[in-house]
Amino acid sequence: MSGRVFLRVVSNLIISAQNLDLTFQTNDGPVHALKDVNLEIGKGEFVSFIGPSGCGKTTFLRCIAGLEQPTAGQISVNGMSPEEARRARAYGYVFQAAGLYPWRTIGGNIKLPLEIMGFSKAEQAERVARVLELVDLAGFEQKFPWQLSGGMQQRASIARALAFDADILLMDEPFGALDEIVRDHLNEQLLALWARTEKTIAFVTHSIPEAVYLSTKIVVMSPRPGRITDVIESPLPRERPLDIRESKEFIEIAHRVRDGLRAGHQDDV
Repeated sequence: MSGRVFLRVVSNLIISAQNLDLTFQTNDGPVHALKDVNLEIGKGEFVSFIGPSGCGKTTFLRCIAGLEQPTAGQISVNGMSPEEARRARAYGYVFQAAGLYPWRTIGGNIKLPLEIMGFSKAEQAERVARVLELVDLAGFEQKFPWQLSGGMQQRASIARALAFDADILLMDEPFGALDEIVRDHLNEQLLALWARTEKTIAFVTHSIPEAVYLSTKIVVMSPRPGRITDVIESPLPRERPLDIRESKEFIEIAHRVRDGLRAGHQDDV
């Protein structure tokens, strides 16, 4: 399958990548992490990136965040370069590990970027209360990370990313280390959060059901070099109970994602 995917024009464009390449130089020779990536993400979309390890999902997310520099092509975030978007704090970033400081309370962890940005104590307190309410952790502000379950810690990490009210949320396998029941619960909560905040979300996952359940658009990627093999627009309604996963539409989308992943592997054989 060709690595080039042509997309419709997206209104209210938030993230745009054109002919994006990224090659790392190593002692064993060049590693082509991304090749000819073309993608547009519109305002308020929930876009999942799925593919095998080494296909460039996280690398592309890091390019959006300005943490990696492409070797060719262009990428814009909110009409700015990724570096300008980072300085403008246009996005929040959620990692697979919650990354909470154990010596700070949950409230203290959420306040940290606000302290660095110079918000007043009153504004910090208001924002902490608001985002804790958003992630269903009201009343846990004075708890320490070790007093919370893994799922609750990850919700606190999401609250920290939301605290400075960025338009974009970048999420790199945030639920990958959690068990299936906890993941289901957090997926439901994340959809509710997305509906309430209308953020634009870019979400990396290895899970086909998770990608299909959460997304308005699913980007299927293949490795060596990392490239987009399919972009699937989801026909599912925005309100999605968990039992939608038993529906014919859901199963059909999941099959298409799986077919895209298989095709990408066949290209490498």
